[in-house]
Amino acid sequence: MRGLKFFAIIVVVALAAIALRGGLISKAGLGTWVAALLTLAIFSFLYKDNPIYKLAEHVFIGVAAGYFVALEYWNVFLPNLWDPLSEGLRQSALSPFPHFPNMILLIPFALGILLFTRFFPKVAWLSRWSMAAMIGSYSGLAIIGALQGDLVAQIRANMLPLYSEQAARALEGGPFLFGILELVRNPLIIVGLLATLVYFFFSREHRGGLGIAARIGIWFLMISFGASFGYTVMSRVSLLIGRLHFLLSDWLGIIR
Repeated sequence: MRGLKFFAIIVVVALAAIALRGGLISKAGLGTWVAALLTLAIFSFLYKDNPIYKLAEHVFIGVAAGYFVALEYWNVFLPNLWDPLSEGLRQSALSPFPHFPNMILLIPFALGILLFTRFFPKVAWLSRWSMAAMIGSYSGLAIIGALQGDLVAQIRANMLPLYSEQAARALEGGPFLFGILELVRNPLIIVGLLATLVYFFFSREHRGGLGIAARIGIWFLMISFGASFGYTVMSRVSLLIGRLHFLLSDWLGIIR
């Protein structure tokens, strides 16, 4: 393992020396070279887990964490908490009457400070108040969002007519196969929905007609899971193509 580390360092130094000697860094740019070497370090995991991959992984996580902290500071903390709170304090100081605008923001400010008590074991339990407030409020918002964005939308999307106008137009003027697919689309969705719901109905044993409907629901579930998995694989392949295009175009200049 130690020999592999020294070999990796030698390879990286050699590549950097060749690039500097040949003027490649000035052509492609130092940032492009750093990104290319980090990309190759991530690809080294295809061989096996190694220190080069771990180094690139730690760099990526560290940069992402630092970027996230800076993003939250400038886009969340300052405009949503610090600036309104400071403006409220200035208005209260200038007003002759007791007036404290935006003082409600002191509550999330205090809860945010309590989160840092995790670094002190004796008072670490205080951070549980902040975590409880965050998890409780997020759970309430997530339930409402899931009901409005997923459940209601899915119920409305499945209220379909068995024979749609699109199917009629496709049968009249379009290709015959396309018209047949449009004709069976809505009934297929309705049957798949009902069969899937039957599969998740556990109050009765899946026998007879109920069992047949449950098995049909399993087929629909497997097809949908396969399609979702295929879509995920396609998205990952598109990321791979993007990195390969970066290496061959921006870094090496092989393709234009």
